[in-house]
Amino acid sequence: MKFCSECASPVELMVPAGDNRPRYVCVNCETIHYQNPKMVIGSIPVWERDGELKILLCKRAIEPRRGFWTLPAGFMENNETTSDAARRETAEEAGANIELGKLFTLLNVARVHQVHMFYLAELKDLNFAPGEESLDVKLFTQQEIPWDDLAFPTITTTLEFFFSDRDRVREGGNYGFHEMDITRPMRLPTADAP
Repeated sequence: MKFCSECASPVELMVPAGDNRPRYVCVNCETIHYQNPKMVIGSIPVWERDGELKILLCKRAIEPRRGFWTLPAGFMENNETTSDAARRETAEEAGANIELGKLFTLLNVARVHQVHMFYLAELKDLNFAPGEESLDVKLFTQQEIPWDDLAFPTITTTLEFFFSDRDRVREGGNYGFHEMDITRPMRLPTADAP
């Protein structure tokens, strides 16, 4: 940050009086510009019929990780609840109608200043299609998921938790809630990767 959004004067990085962290502070109007983590909210849309469970994934049409698979998710907007954001992102990226369930994962990605949250969700129907940010959307069984082509560690982690809990659900248990700090870096694509 170089200039104040209130008065357009230059800002300086300093620890304001009564604070304990460096913040951008306007040298003219003394506005303190706080920078906070971004919330990435999404869903795990499932379709289950005759004992077969499939998960809806989206192939990214945008960077980062264009051409890799992800759960429908994106940045939360102002004036939205987390559940509103999950529904909106699922509709925008996958054109899918869902019945939103409970919060399933909360993943802290401090190195990129983000928190990722995923809700359990059931597809209401099979009327889905790629949105502007998706090249493709497709249902996958656990065995069909393109594990090596998942876009982000938070997607891999969420799906691993989901299938681990799924075994317990089959035996009469419930899906749990999972919180974790993601510290491993994102795998970079190779020259022949999408």
